[in-house]
Amino acid sequence: MSAGTGAARGVTAERSVLTGQSRDARTSAPRGASARSSRDTSAHGIRVLPAGSGALLVELPSGEHAEAFHAELLRRRARGELPAVREIVPGARTVLLDGIADRTPDGSARLARELVSWEIPPLRRDTGEAVEIPVVYDGPDLADVAVAWGVTVADVPRIHAGTEFRVAFCGFAPGFGYLTGLPEHLHMPRRATPRTRVPAGALALAGAYTGVYPRPSPGGWQIIGRMPEPGELWNPAREPAALLSPGARVRFVAAEVRP
Repeated sequence: MSAGTGAARGVTAERSVLTGQSRDARTSAPRGASARSSRDTSAHGIRVLPAGSGALLVELPSGEHAEAFHAELLRRRARGELPAVREIVPGARTVLLDGIADRTPDGSARLARELVSWEIPPLRRDTGEAVEIPVVYDGPDLADVAVAWGVTVADVPRIHAGTEFRVAFCGFAPGFGYLTGLPEHLHMPRRATPRTRVPAGALALAGAYTGVYPRPSPGGWQIIGRMPEPGELWNPAREPAALLSPGARVRFVAAEVRP
């Protein structure tokens, strides 16, 4: 595979999330979802689709709805109020429930009806200890971001580090978290020309999201800084291997440039 082909695939995977098509929606649901079978259930802006023989894909009207729905799933599972499922995987505007123990048609239909009947409380963003990530704000797109925000270059690190983020979902690469928290007027478009190689540790913005690249990759996000020790994002020798998990609070701490 050529470098150009690899870059195109990496950028496509990265772009699919920003357009609302999450990884779980692309890889787990097409067979069941594309058919739009009679088992599809919808209400209150929520749609539940069968995804294979043992999974349901829940489509939500927005990213914030998806975060709130994912948080409610975790709460109900912790209280023993959710039927047994192996995995709960959030996406940009979806949540996948995989490995449903009751694989009978009636069991899946019952769970689908239950999911769309829930009253989902507003997302709480002030729970749990925040993960602190040290970063050096010296990225190549810092000046462009400052212009887009209408501030000075020195203001960008202050604003960004002063924001509390939340991991909406993970994907694209092991250890990569899609973090929300920046107000809408600070959302950034992707670069017109993606880079063929973004270094590990790059701190970048695109759309509503902030993310740190755990390994070198093609990418079209706006790079504003770097994490000096990106290996902390994904460490297979650690349990859990990922530093960031959906729902976690995150704060970026400005670090000084080492000589």
